[in-house]
Amino acid sequence: MAADIHVTVAAVTERDGRFLLVEETVGGRLVINQPAGHLEARESLIDAVVRETLEETGWDFCPQALLGIYHYEAANGICYLRFAFTGAVTTHHPERPLDTGICRALWLTRAELTARSADHRGPQVLRAVCDYEQGRRYPLTALAYP
Repeated sequence: MAADIHVTVAAVTERDGRFLLVEETVGGRLVINQPAGHLEARESLIDAVVRETLEETGWDFCPQALLGIYHYEAANGICYLRFAFTGAVTTHHPERPLDTGICRALWLTRAELTARSADHRGPQVLRAVCDYEQGRRYPLTALAYP
């Protein structure tokens, strides 16, 4: 039986030693995640991560590099292929309502994020931060579009 595969994007951005994250409700549980979401039809990966970051945090995100591609199979059998990007946030739109399920955007240090590891949406949350801190970066030109 073929697994359901979901293509997702995520933004990893740091400012003053803190990472932009979201608290969201998933299955009745409050979890921490990077601003992230599903790729939509006829949308580039870069457009998707810009859109998702704005919808979930109210921040404009400017991708600068591909951080990594993460494969994760959830307990429900769904396979997630996550494209994580690093970049900078620019303008904040605090009046903008956040996506359904998003409780709030927050900025956490690596230590604060690690201390709340039981609340992470999945293992890719901390893995992406570790890869960011290790300096992993791939050029956006690694993504080819027709």
